Amino acid sequence: MDLANYTKLALLLVCFCVTSSTAGTTTTAANDDLKHAPYKDPRQPLKVRTDDLVSRMTLEEKIGQMSQIERKVATPDVMRIYSVGSVLSGGGSVPRLKATSQDWVEMINQMQSASLESRLGIPFIYGIATVHGHNNVYKATLFPHNIGLGATRDPELVKRIGAATAREVRATG
Repeated sequence: MDLANYTKLALLLVCFCVTSSTAGTTTTAANDDLKHAPYKDPRQPLKVRTDDLVSRMTLEEKIGQMSQIERKVATPDVMRIYSVGSVLSGGGSVPRLKATSQDWVEMINQMQSASLESRLGIPFIYGIATVHGHNNVYKATLFPHNIGLGATRDPELVKRIGAATAREVRATG
């Protein structure tokens, strides 16, 4: 790559950084307009709400909403600035070693509060790998993997395990 192409690339990166750093900033008048926006009114029909919300979104916000990031990089600032739509805790991705259900609730609440402070106030979706129970939480109940459960040929047992896992996940927010 020659110097002219490096210069063009550097300018593009600068433009991207400037655009990204201003995403989420609004004026007081714009904030007041958003308080009464149709997308925030649960009495409005779904189509009216979604059309209104999408029409207000910047390209950066649309990209953020379509993105799922790993919990390790999901800080409150990242959630607020980049309008991230989804966060995932894969296997072993925990807020800290031996994280209790309360640690999880606090972490998720901090991220959700930051998401709600973004320009449009869109909440994010949290995903967690619970292949054999809520195993990312310290002292959670662990169950056999799906192939082992299938080998039992007991659909009622699998339903009970699913319900138990759901209760434990719900307890962490």
